[in-house]
Amino acid sequence: MGSVSASEEIRMGAKLDGSAPVVCWFEEVNKDSIALVGGKCSSLGELINAGVRVPPGFALTTHGYAQFMRDAGIQSEITALLADLDHQDMDKLEEASRLIREMIESRPMSIELEDHIAESYRKLSVRSCIPAVPVAVRSSATAEDLPGASFAGQQDTYLWIRGVDSVMHHVRRCISSLYTGRAIAYRMKMGFPHEQVAISVGIQKMANSLTAGVMFTIHPTNGDRSVIVIDSNFGFGESVVSGEVTPDHFVVNKVALDILERTISTKTVCYTVDFKEQKSVALDVPFERQNIQSIVDDEITELAWMGKKIEQHYGRPMDIEWAIDKDLPAGGNIFILQARPETIWSDKPKAPASGGAMSAMDFIVSSLIAGKKVS
Repeated sequence: MGSVSASEEIRMGAKLDGSAPVVCWFEEVNKDSIALVGGKCSSLGELINAGVRVPPGFALTTHGYAQFMRDAGIQSEITALLADLDHQDMDKLEEASRLIREMIESRPMSIELEDHIAESYRKLSVRSCIPAVPVAVRSSATAEDLPGASFAGQQDTYLWIRGVDSVMHHVRRCISSLYTGRAIAYRMKMGFPHEQVAISVGIQKMANSLTAGVMFTIHPTNGDRSVIVIDSNFGFGESVVSGEVTPDHFVVNKVALDILERTISTKTVCYTVDFKEQKSVALDVPFERQNIQSIVDDEITELAWMGKKIEQHYGRPMDIEWAIDKDLPAGGNIFILQARPETIWSDKPKAPASGGAMSAMDFIVSSLIAGKKVS
C-alpha cells in the first residue's frame, strides 16, 4: 500500500474490482492506510500496532463508502446541487447540504454491505464480552490533516450507539456529514474538488469514561516542547473537545513526568450515558464535584508517559484524545481514542537551544526531551 499515493488509491477504490475490502479491523491498517480508512482510523491502527492501549473497532472503508454511493445512484444529483455554489453564500450552501444529507440518509444499504457491517459489529461485541456493545461511530475522511489544509473535525461523531440498526443509521449519518455546509464551503475555499474527498467510518467500542480529555505533547500556547499539557473533565471528552467547559489543566515535565502546573476549574457540564435511554447525554455536574480534580495524579503521570511514547513513535508532537474507563481496574483503564500530529507549533522552525556549544548537561537534557538514547 505504501507504494501507491493517496489520490491513486482513491481512484482505485472507485473501480471496486471486488478485491478491495469494504470493512477492515483497526489492527489491519496503519499510518499509510489513509486512502483506505481515512486519517482517524489509520491513526488508531498505527497506535494499536505500536502497542498503545486503544479500544478495539473496525472501519467501513472508502471502498465500502464508494459502493454505498454507487448503489444509491445519487452522485449526479449531488454534483448538480454543488455546481455554481459560492463558498461565502451560507444560505445556499446550507440548503444544498440539507438536500444532499437527506438523500444519503434515506438510501438503504445493500444487503451485502449491511451484512459485512453487522457481522463485524457482532464480532466486536463478542471480543468485548458485551451483547450489542456500545460504540462510537466516527467519521474518518481521507483529507484530514493534509499539509496546508485541515479537514479534521468537519465530519460527525456519535457516541454510545447500540444495536445493528442504530449503527447502520449512524454510519449513513457519518457519510452524509461529508456534505455539511461547513465542509462544502471549506473544500471550495481551498480549491479541493469534492469528488477527491472520500470518507471512511470507524465503529469503535466505547470507553465508559469516568474522565476524559485531550493531551498535547507540546505546549499549545507557546510551543514549549519540554512539557506535556493535559486537559480533563468528568464523563466523555466531548465537553473538552467542543469547548463547552473550562477543563482542569495540567502541565507535566516531559523528562521527569513531574506535575509543574495544575489548574482546577469549575466544571458545570459533562457528557455521560443515560442507561435508561441508552444514549449519550449532557448533564449538570453536581455542585459538590464541580471544583474537584477530575483526574488523580497517578493517572496524569501515566497519561504523560503514554503521550511521550506516542510522540517518540511518530517522531513529532502530537494532539491526543484519551479516556479513563470506570468499568475497568486501575492500571489498564486508560485508553487512547485518537492521536494526530500537532500542526500549529511543530511545523515552525525550532530556535537553537544555545548560541554556543552545549554543555554536557545541556546535551543530556535536550536528548532526553527529544526521546533520544544518551550513551
